[in-house]
Amino acid sequence: MTLTIWVDDWQMQCCGERFAPGDVVSWTLLEADPEEYTGVVGGERAAGIDFREEHHGQGEETAPTSVEVVSIDEVHCRYEVLPGFTDQVNCPVPGTTVLVPVEAADGWAKARPKLRFAGYLVTARRAADGV
Repeated sequence: MTLTIWVDDWQMQCCGERFAPGDVVSWTLLEADPEEYTGVVGGERAAGIDFREEHHGQGEETAPTSVEVVSIDEVHCRYEVLPGFTDQVNCPVPGTTVLVPVEAADGWAKARPKLRFAGYLVTARRAADGV
């Protein structure tokens, strides 16, 4: 059985370690709330995200899980202040998502015109020694 895991761009940029398909990684996995990802990847894809990878304090009581990386997609989308919002915060623009399959993830992505790198969708399976 495969899992879909969201990995934030900023978490990887801060202190994440490069990974690639075939690597076995040990990550703290927290259940994903699809609502948090709907704007970035759309409702259907967001519903398929099983976990989010966390290494900045949340989930300290959660034991790391060993998973083998199967595939990696960079997620890029447009951000702007959405109509009807009173605060001037840039939000993901629904329907602008572009997924780019990559051979490895290190937190940095090639710039794409009018899009911003948001993170990775990682397909993985529990490693033989994983829980």
